[in-house]
Amino acid sequence: MKSNRRMLLFICTGLALSLSIYSCAKKDKGETNKFIIFQSKVEIITQLEAAAKAYQAETGVEVEVWSTTGDDYFHQLRTRIATDQGPTLFSIVPGTEAVELGNYLEDLSDLPFAGSIAESLVEKQNGKIIGIPYTMEGFGIVYNKSLVDPAKVRDYDSFVAFLKQAKAAGINGFGLSQESYFLIGHILNTPFAVMKDMKTYMERLDRGEVKMAETPEFREFARFYAAIRDYSYNPLEVNYDKECGDFATGKTAAVHQGNWCYGMFADYEPGFKMGLMPFPLLGNDKLAVSVPSIWGVNTRAPDAQKKMAKDFLIWLYTSPTGIRYLTEEFGFIPVVRGVTSKTLDPLSAEVLRYTLEGKIIPWATNLYPAGIVDVHLVPVAQRFFSSKMSTDEFLAALDKAWANANGR
Repeated sequence: MKSNRRMLLFICTGLALSLSIYSCAKKDKGETNKFIIFQSKVEIITQLEAAAKAYQAETGVEVEVWSTTGDDYFHQLRTRIATDQGPTLFSIVPGTEAVELGNYLEDLSDLPFAGSIAESLVEKQNGKIIGIPYTMEGFGIVYNKSLVDPAKVRDYDSFVAFLKQAKAAGINGFGLSQESYFLIGHILNTPFAVMKDMKTYMERLDRGEVKMAETPEFREFARFYAAIRDYSYNPLEVNYDKECGDFATGKTAAVHQGNWCYGMFADYEPGFKMGLMPFPLLGNDKLAVSVPSIWGVNTRAPDAQKKMAKDFLIWLYTSPTGIRYLTEEFGFIPVVRGVTSKTLDPLSAEVLRYTLEGKIIPWATNLYPAGIVDVHLVPVAQRFFSSKMSTDEFLAALDKAWANANGR
């Protein structure tokens, strides 16, 4: 009897140990009631964390939100994914980044709301939807309506006159900031985007068949950039927070930014009305409007986590709570047909107005070589603003940076 009891105890102990090991193995494979989000928009990190808590309260699924550090989000993401330490749900920029990470992007065509998004806004590869747009965003010149009359800032000469008048009045006319896209990435969009065939030009530039130094749009851009250096504060000494704070408090009349900034401005309760106008390169009268980021699901994550990530997207884009976070807390312009927002801020309302009027230019930024802004373009801009580099030297340096980014 004792022998049988010992045998039974041994079997039960072994079974318990096996179950424990099986349970741990499941957890090690990610089969827990939790998944991870990693995304690049620092402006919504607090609101996204709140949405994650709301989602957990409604569904019981825990969502961990990782914060990015610095300007190298894409490098961080690429490194984590390549070493199988990546998040389940993440953001990338449409275009080159989506192509580079194509092997890690899950097919999202079966999401029930995907068919209600304009085809031009979703990211596709091989006929499959692999990216869901955050929102539409637009950028250009955010201006203080009490200090700037957009009708009088239409081209290079009027832009310089505005900068000089503002400086004479003791106000900074135009602001950039030291962060990668706010220093060079976004503003460099315009000379590409005003071209008749932007995509073909960029393909030829990638191959070294054309040079920015020999292209009229870029020669004009260099003049604008030099005027900003000569008549405005040095952006290398100004971070994003200070740029927004100086504008919101009336110390700067205009900044090169987009509708995503309104939440930052609103924190200061500015005592003036603001608007969003085109960057007037060669008389451009259109805003740059596109999809800033897309959601992707890590196709190499465990199936249970992929399902949780997809369910979260469904909740975010279709449930009353999720839509409230998208429109009211994130301040996003809705991309799903039938979803409206009664709380669009003044800058987002301008983006929507320009879009409905057809007065928009594309984002060439989505076609930049992956990583070019942080690694190759920023050093050129930093040298430009810390020296007396001529416009010819500046354009030659941009051409060299573009060649290096393409391995030439």
